[in-house]
Amino acid sequence: MSNPIGFQDHDHTACIKSTLTRAEAHCAASGLRFTPVRRRALEILLAEHRALGAYDVLAQLAAAGLGAQPPVAYRALDFLVKAGFAHKIEALNAYIACTRPGEDHAPAFLICRTCHNVAEADTAPARGRLGDAARAAGFTIERTVVEAEGLCPACHESAV
Repeated sequence: MSNPIGFQDHDHTACIKSTLTRAEAHCAASGLRFTPVRRRALEILLAEHRALGAYDVLAQLAAAGLGAQPPVAYRALDFLVKAGFAHKIEALNAYIACTRPGEDHAPAFLICRTCHNVAEADTAPARGRLGDAARAAGFTIERTVVEAEGLCPACHESAV
């Protein structure tokens, strides 16, 4: 499992810039329209490592003059998820930018119950117990959603 980016120090400005560059390149190569609203929605998600609800994103889109109706945010977020630039955190009904856009991976989300930061970690469910159970049942795993709630390192430290 790779290190979860949401809980470690890194150059956040470079992180945002490189992700936007990869998103632009992927859209150009795939013939996808990376509209100003979609780009801004991704920038909003990239600005933090916590999951944001659609209405949080909508408020920032509206402040930027990019639309104030809920479908604006939902369409942009749907595009970002389908294109692999964002993930929906089911437990929170919220969204987070993908830390590995364009890569084939099976993410697991580590959600801090105190500060609500979310880290994305890579998993390999087909190789573990879930994969064993699926094989025994003759089942082929196509998609998994793994979300774990607990304390991030900073909140754990302050709790001790």
